[in-house]
Amino acid sequence: MVLVLGVSAGAGGARAMLTHSDQPHLPPIDRCHVPRRAGAGVEEAVFEAIREMCQSAQLRDELITGTAVTCRCPLHAEAIRSAAGRSRLTIVDEPLAQLRYLRFTGKLLDSGTVILYDLGSSGLTVTHADCRTDAILSSKRSTVLGGDGYDALLRWQLAREGVLTDRITSRKHREALSSARVVTATDLSSGGRAVVTRSDLAELCAAGIHHSASFVRQLIEETGVRPEALVLLGGCTRSPSVRGELAELVDLPLIYDPEPEYVSARGALLFAAERPSGDVRMARLRTGALPTLAPAGVGRRKIIAAVAVTAALGATVAGLLAVERDSARPPAGGTAPTHIELRTTPQP
Repeated sequence: MVLVLGVSAGAGGARAMLTHSDQPHLPPIDRCHVPRRAGAGVEEAVFEAIREMCQSAQLRDELITGTAVTCRCPLHAEAIRSAAGRSRLTIVDEPLAQLRYLRFTGKLLDSGTVILYDLGSSGLTVTHADCRTDAILSSKRSTVLGGDGYDALLRWQLAREGVLTDRITSRKHREALSSARVVTATDLSSGGRAVVTRSDLAELCAAGIHHSASFVRQLIEETGVRPEALVLLGGCTRSPSVRGELAELVDLPLIYDPEPEYVSARGALLFAAERPSGDVRMARLRTGALPTLAPAGVGRRKIIAAVAVTAALGATVAGLLAVERDSARPPAGGTAPTHIELRTTPQP
């Protein structure tokens, strides 16, 4: 049988899916998630994921005929392309892969525009895309929001209750609350325990989600085009609290895939099956290229309020992470792990 491999690259690491070329929508033959090692480039996680999936194919005595990797920004794409050498792989702009898979599954509209709301571990990327031409109207990225920041807030909350946890454990607790309503955190050193509910997590994340709603409204006002739907992507949107809060704050229909963190990799699978001759990039439409509707109505006061929330929330999360970095700094010099990297989406 012929196999294809799809990989999504991000600041937090890489996710890969392996499947038959004619069944990209079915449950994969194999998959993996390779977190990004502190201090390493994004390309390291990508090629480790590719290596693991190649081993899986060899065990099945099957051949991978096409590999596609999605990237959010040109810097990641350049790093991966340089590391690839003579290896044959296709690099695809991440929003394009997301649109392709959503269209393949029938979730995407044939006309109009959508907002891709991609909330991952390292931040939030919001992209306003045209469904008909697969072009980007506008895109923004914020590192104020993201799983790393929410994990830091959860550790802070638990520390107030006398329970100390590490980054990996707090992430497991947060992810568990996507399916469970209550989790119990345990301090292995002291034996102390603390109960965390889904409502507790929602309160910690509330300020960030409110900020992100303002972020979406600002993007709509900048383009002057009202979207048809808000597409929820990234592992953080697995949380029912996040989805419920956004449904109340953003007056748009929601599109949600049961595995939002793998939508990019599944889109990459579709391109890997097509085996394009070169890398695939998205076009960017100039402002005014589409008919404009009535602006979303974000006034000056709302924008100023959003900026204030951004500054306050960013200072809180940055302060928590700075304390953790200081405590983790090696005594003999060296480089302490970095939990969040500040990145912006390059403008055309």
